[in-house]
Amino acid sequence: MIYVITGPTGSGKTKLSIALAKKLNAEIINADAMQIYKGLDIATAKIKEEEKEGIKHHLLDIREKEEDYSVYDYQKDARKCIEEITARGKNIILVGGTGLYIKATLYDYQFQKEEKPLNLTHMSDEELYQKALSIDNNLTIHKNNRRRLERFLTNVENNSLSKNKDQCLYPFLALGLTTSREILYEKIDKRVDIMVEEGLLEEAKAIYDSKIRSKAITTAIGYKELFPYFEGEISLEEALNTIKKNSRHYAKRQYTFFNHQLPITWIETNYDDFEKTIHQALTIVKNQE
Repeated sequence: MIYVITGPTGSGKTKLSIALAKKLNAEIINADAMQIYKGLDIATAKIKEEEKEGIKHHLLDIREKEEDYSVYDYQKDARKCIEEITARGKNIILVGGTGLYIKATLYDYQFQKEEKPLNLTHMSDEELYQKALSIDNNLTIHKNNRRRLERFLTNVENNSLSKNKDQCLYPFLALGLTTSREILYEKIDKRVDIMVEEGLLEEAKAIYDSKIRSKAITTAIGYKELFPYFEGEISLEEALNTIKKNSRHYAKRQYTFFNHQLPITWIETNYDDFEKTIHQALTIVKNQE
């Protein structure tokens, strides 16, 4: 059985995934697009080795920062993991906030090479932007960049057979962690401060000095926002406020995707007593058996 644990950044997905993996005899597959990459650790809130508590994890640190890695690559890798874990007689927990990766794995997204022209002249810039966001909650294209939005949507159309994308290939239960906007934003802001204490500036500076400006670096929140600070253009406070703002915006995009694209049972995160959150998740799992 596949259990999906998702939700916005800062909602407690990692902690819940470990607790459920121990209870459900499961291995964990990462579904965070940025945690695929080696060296992107602090800003992506990648799980630390001691936090894994002996649970086997897959698809963490499998690519170098300068390498490209697409949803098509992830689909192949994740499905291979599913086959291998299932063959060992274990359950699977797919955990992360990249909705497109999760859906492309679990549903019949078929990629192809045919070139098909796509006429989008009837859509406004805002309509293009909202459609693109509904497809990829990691979208970094500016809403006024019509040319890139059209190219993105054309590539999606050319590379996936939309007639099959709502056909589920695996039995799964999706659990989503949520909380009030006020609490979530507070948690996001606090988490950025903790990242700084853990060495975010040093990690970002090493990337800045490497001059690597790959898709991973320009997409991940927490690195590029610090580059103007390293160049003396803005203060550290301004850079950190931008990271917090971008993280909050990303959380909103995640909610939009999850609510429209996946059948999720939502659980209110109890930050004061997380055992209650775990208990609620296990109750839902038991009732679905």
